[in-house]
Amino acid sequence: MAEIAGFAGMSHSPFATLLAPPAEGGPGARFLADAERVRHAVDTLAPDAIVVIGPDHFHGNFYDVMPPFVLGVEHAAGFGDFDSAEGPLPVAGQLAWSVHNGLTDAGFDLALSYSLTVDHGIVQTYEMLTGGSKRPMVPIVVNTAAPPLPSPHRCVALGHALGEALRSADFPGRVLVASSGGLSHWLPSNDPRELTGERREALIHGRADVRAFAAAREPRVRAMGGDPGARVNTEWDGWFLDRLSANDAEAVAALGHEKLEDLAGSGGHEVRCWLIGQVAAGAPLVWTSYEPVPEWITGMGIGTTFPVG
Repeated sequence: MAEIAGFAGMSHSPFATLLAPPAEGGPGARFLADAERVRHAVDTLAPDAIVVIGPDHFHGNFYDVMPPFVLGVEHAAGFGDFDSAEGPLPVAGQLAWSVHNGLTDAGFDLALSYSLTVDHGIVQTYEMLTGGSKRPMVPIVVNTAAPPLPSPHRCVALGHALGEALRSADFPGRVLVASSGGLSHWLPSNDPRELTGERREALIHGRADVRAFAAAREPRVRAMGGDPGARVNTEWDGWFLDRLSANDAEAVAALGHEKLEDLAGSGGHEVRCWLIGQVAAGAPLVWTSYEPVPEWITGMGIGTTFPVG
């Protein structure tokens, strides 16, 4: 049976890798320094595998078929978007299948992938936590891009089931649960019901030529970076970290979809990944870090259930 070594939640942003490293005290400097501290703490924990829960930004999933949850069980590869790592990632197949079986027994029918493409929504946090050590991973992709999204309460329920699946897994090792996403940020709509023309067609049919879709989309995203006036809800971000520090994911789930978007923006739906991971670990956050970085269009938070020196 596996042992859950702890949980680490971490914001991601394309601009953490795209923009030049910040000067001391510059935007993002505190986040990057604290992310490095967490990496050292993870090295001390020495997990045998990492379950990484994060979103996809239309590099692996499109609206031809949009599953709420996808579990990778064999091969996974980074897309390489926004200067994140490209190429094969090590998958802990035995653990992944134990997770699949446990979640199925609990009534969760996750989409299954033998060859999963993941983007910076999973890769950036995985790299920051491991420092490129290539610890075996189990990737779980959550649709946080546009409705229909899994409800926050469904994500909490998945977290409970994932925790039980891990604790009963046929895997003789220690497992770190990691979540990537959020915190508050406001993005243009990706809802096909609200869009027309080429952008709508690309969100539905982009799978036919993913590289071409990404090449057309990335300049629009890059243009959003560097704006010190970009919207971030620092008050809500602090409340969110406080709720998980009190082991109270239910309070976040109780906001529901609309209230969550009002407070944290359309990009704030990525905190669903944190809800799943923290509930799976079954322990409150004991260490947090936060820096609002409007230049990266995101409130950059970190939270762990283990001490960080």
